[in-house]
Amino acid sequence: MSELNTVVIVGSSLAGLRAAETLRLEKYEGRIIIVGAENREPYDRPPLSKKVLAGEWEAERISLRKPEDLAKLNVDWKLGSAAAALDTKNRIITLVSGETISFDGLIIATGSGVRKLPNQPDWKGVHVVRTLDDSLNLRADLNPGARLVVIGAGFIGLEVAATAKARGCEVTVLEGALAPMMRGLGAEMGQAAALVHADNGVQLRCDVKVVGLVEGSPGAVGGVALDGGEIVPADVVVVGIGVVPATQWLENTELELRDGVVCDTTLNAGVPGMYAAGDICRWLNNLYDQEMRVEHWTTASEQGAAAASNLLAVSRGEQPKPYAAVPFFWSDQFTARIQFLGRANGDEIAHVVVGSPEERSFVALYEKDGYLKAALGVSRPKQLMPFRKLLAERATWEQALELVATFVAT
Repeated sequence: MSELNTVVIVGSSLAGLRAAETLRLEKYEGRIIIVGAENREPYDRPPLSKKVLAGEWEAERISLRKPEDLAKLNVDWKLGSAAAALDTKNRIITLVSGETISFDGLIIATGSGVRKLPNQPDWKGVHVVRTLDDSLNLRADLNPGARLVVIGAGFIGLEVAATAKARGCEVTVLEGALAPMMRGLGAEMGQAAALVHADNGVQLRCDVKVVGLVEGSPGAVGGVALDGGEIVPADVVVVGIGVVPATQWLENTELELRDGVVCDTTLNAGVPGMYAAGDICRWLNNLYDQEMRVEHWTTASEQGAAAASNLLAVSRGEQPKPYAAVPFFWSDQFTARIQFLGRANGDEIAHVVVGSPEERSFVALYEKDGYLKAALGVSRPKQLMPFRKLLAERATWEQALELVATFVAT
């Protein structure tokens, strides 16, 4: 690598911000440029489906840093113009505006964009939730008595459902899988964790196939069509069927793209001085001996810092450190706080070890081949979090049960 005079961070959300902060914390004095598609300084995304959507928080409440703290970073902000292309050989980024930026080091943190229905119409009442503007636009439609249909029973979809129900909407959630939150928790535990929705009057329908949206009044949604011919009436529809890594601008480069930017254990993207972090990063996690991409807040924060630290280490001729971590995410739905540690691939056995789904408060551990693989907590944070250390140590199932015994004893 040449001398590290200019570092460009593409992505102005959490991972990008943490990368910039780490560069300065580790005494990097060169130029830092942050490119962002949105014309906003970094803000926190988890509240978009909860506090902001509920109307309890306004935009300024979710800023990730105070203006004076951002000023101390001495960053050149390029906001409101997304990256359009990358020339890895000449180390040049081209923005949608046509501006070009040269760099020595690059951190790719462009995150992901929402997945939409095939031929999804741009009608009044049809929403996605990814940006602050998305949340504010949806909030304006969530009036008491409005019929909301949420397509997708993942974490975002169920958070939106809970918030809308609390605002007085009639809420139906449609999910193609056999259970809600199945991708993250598995069928049995996904069903157990979502019982709080039935308690609060949300109609949750799984194993249904959405074939499209139906127009009500001209230019406005009126319902959701299912494959059996049924139409579920709707004044408002939220499409929450997942996200897609924002890699379009990286096509026709030498970077390997496979559901994200493929990276090694140190988050290097295969070209010296180029790293990825956050939703877009698919890396080899040594802790699990497998490649993974994680779409959660904690990973974005940690990887942003790790990518920056490794970029600096290599520029100094030092060894970069592998990023090997226990994935962690949480979701607030009605009175339930759902927290998950580790990685469940669907072939583990889940055991409820503390509390019970009937109480709407429990801890479940996931076991495979005699080892602890993951842990789920519903409104049991104090009893869940100690398992993070065990997962990082690749604990056996017996060691996990020994920890459970200490809870039971007290």
